[in-house]
Amino acid sequence: MKSRHKLLALALSLALLLSLAVPVCAAETTTSTTKDLTGHIVILHTNDVHGGIAGYAKVHALRESYDAAGAYTLLVDAGDFIQGDPTVSASKGETAIEIMNSARYNYFVPGNHEFDYGYDNLKKLQSESWADPLAANILYNGEPAFGSSIILHNDLLGDKTIGLFGLATPETATKAHPAKIQGVTFVGGQDMMKLAQTEVDTLKAAGCDYVICLGHLGIDAESTGNRSIDVLNAVTGIDVFIDGHSHSTLDQIKAATNGTGKVGNAYLTSTGTKLANVGVVDIAPDGTITTSNVPLDTLTAENADTAAVIRRIQQQIDADYGAVFAQSEVQLNGEKAQVRTGETNLGDLITDAMLWQAGTLGEKVDAAISNGGGIRASLSVGGLTKKDINTVLPFGNTLYLVKLTGAQLLEALEASTCSLPESIGAFPQVSGIEYTVNTGAKFSSTENYPGSTYGKPNAVNRVTIQSVGGAAFDLAETYTIVTNDFLGAGGDTYYTFKSSPVGYDTGVPLDEVLMDYITAQCKGTITKAAYGQTAGRIHMISYDDVKASDASANDIIGVTLAGWMNGTGTGFSPNASLDRAMMVTILYRLAGSPAVSGTMPFTDVAAGSWYYNAVLWASQKDITLGTSAATFSPNALLTPDQLGTLLQRFTGKEAQGLPTGQTNVTRAQAAAVLLASVTK
Repeated sequence: MKSRHKLLALALSLALLLSLAVPVCAAETTTSTTKDLTGHIVILHTNDVHGGIAGYAKVHALRESYDAAGAYTLLVDAGDFIQGDPTVSASKGETAIEIMNSARYNYFVPGNHEFDYGYDNLKKLQSESWADPLAANILYNGEPAFGSSIILHNDLLGDKTIGLFGLATPETATKAHPAKIQGVTFVGGQDMMKLAQTEVDTLKAAGCDYVICLGHLGIDAESTGNRSIDVLNAVTGIDVFIDGHSHSTLDQIKAATNGTGKVGNAYLTSTGTKLANVGVVDIAPDGTITTSNVPLDTLTAENADTAAVIRRIQQQIDADYGAVFAQSEVQLNGEKAQVRTGETNLGDLITDAMLWQAGTLGEKVDAAISNGGGIRASLSVGGLTKKDINTVLPFGNTLYLVKLTGAQLLEALEASTCSLPESIGAFPQVSGIEYTVNTGAKFSSTENYPGSTYGKPNAVNRVTIQSVGGAAFDLAETYTIVTNDFLGAGGDTYYTFKSSPVGYDTGVPLDEVLMDYITAQCKGTITKAAYGQTAGRIHMISYDDVKASDASANDIIGVTLAGWMNGTGTGFSPNASLDRAMMVTILYRLAGSPAVSGTMPFTDVAAGSWYYNAVLWASQKDITLGTSAATFSPNALLTPDQLGTLLQRFTGKEAQGLPTGQTNVTRAQAAAVLLASVTK
């Protein structure tokens, strides 16, 4: 640990900036004041800055204002500051450390993205950083990789003692490139809870009046079991948990904590992302704790020295990355909420580029897969620069080719969609594959992949693959997949990629692949015709009574995606019998639901009924003659003979696959007959 005398000297020497507002009230609101804050302990905090460097000069000035007002001030970061924009990623984080040194940060917890450029790189940055890393649950070769905690007690604190310890997300084990973190382990789950309780107990025993956890855990559902909320439910004695990882705002924290912003007696706080806010934890002399966020756009004062550092770095990046090389006619969607839950046009573009580039390498490649979490920004309409592309794909990933059986590919897609409809960074954006996720079916797992926080599916319940490489999917087929080197090394949920005996890194940078594709294949323009909408490769349904392994699953998915049959409530009701009204309605949908007029011939079909137009249309087309001249019997269950007759009249061909030996037709059976008998 570096000596704390630097902090004391800083607090005594900072200039007065009394014109700057000092927020000291609770929750989301702030109040402007220049009152004396002598005796207050103020912890300013940031998280998930991801290269949003422009605001650091304001953060520095805000810290100076608190020091000038007499508070004992700390400035800390809750992780993910060296990646997200070329201003920090091009230097593998060195420029981020330079700026944070200028802003005089005291401590940080390593986020998962601090490992994007490897453990050795992070240790190098640590040696250059004025701030000390804290992470009680990161080990290297079985020993603590960083300091776990710090006890602060000095004259400026009076009779108070602060204990600060760090927790990093165990998800780093699979969210960082596995090859770049060899020897590093991240304690998670119940072991992390026990470790955290030991840290708290040790700090309390040392006389700490306040225990602060600086964590990069987040509150996302996909992190359940390793979230800050989980820690606070399991560990006693933490006064404040400063969080990162999920990019959560105070409003989102409040929503996740029943409107309180607290879990038990502990305050939970976070600031969003990209320096939209600076967090303020204010511990008053009487022990009252308040948490707030200060929006940076409400601040005007900047530290001149830090502003100069930022300006120099930004100018260099603009010079290196700023030239326009292509145009886009469309907004390309890389927003986190969308790219991690479903197909986007940017996901299509990137995977198309990967498949195109792989096809030039002399080997037949069937499909491309890239994780949604690897797409970090959108692309706007207009000119595109190298900086834009590098912001979207900041990790320096390369193309990786892997051979998988159909069964391995299916397992990978099942694992990588495990939390849907909740987002997951592993979400597979694809080219050359068409697949469907049934989010109503439960993901089934009894063990995690080795060294991972993600579950290994013990059954395929949710995903069905319709086609790969333009051909029907085959479990026994061997497919060549192009992906990125992060997934090829088993990153996120893609353990099957790592375990494949045939896989190799091409060394071709992914950002260059995308730029080359736009230049060569798109002729320098991403058009509305090509990417104005998604390509329809990924489908979502939600039936809680259908599993991918069911014999009828493909039939049910087929008629659902075609729009011929819908679910019933939360399920499809595959074993329920189909009635005559529903069958005629299905045929009406197949015909395009044309407008109809005229007199209804059947007295038992009421005007305004949901099937009225379908029955009238079917009667006019002689598809149904009714059960008598005056009755249609809409609620009567459909027999196999009636199904065959209706389909023969509709298609002009004999129906295929009609069930035999039973009185009524189930909904699943009807789906199978429809797909076998009708060409859309």
